[in-house]
Amino acid sequence: MPYVTISTVKGILDTEQKQLLLHRLTDLMVEIEGRGNPEFRKMVWVKIEEQEPSHWGLAGTVFTADQIAGFHGPIGADGRRAPQSKP
Repeated sequence: MPYVTISTVKGILDTEQKQLLLHRLTDLMVEIEGRGNPEFRKMVWVKIEEQEPSHWGLAGTVFTADQIAGFHGPIGADGRRAPQSKP
């Protein structure tokens, strides 16, 4: 029974992206570990762990949620990432 854990910064993935990630990782585990057996899907656990931005550092720098949202665009109340305007 495989357990797959994804760690990410809270607020980086919107609801749709999380669902897609869970689905595709499950498909991949069925393909590889389950050797294509569709019954194996029932045994695949995938978990997304989201941590506050202050718990992460990149190149020795800790970013705020606003800075990270600036890299990726904010997530709206509907759980979807708001489109970024082009400069």
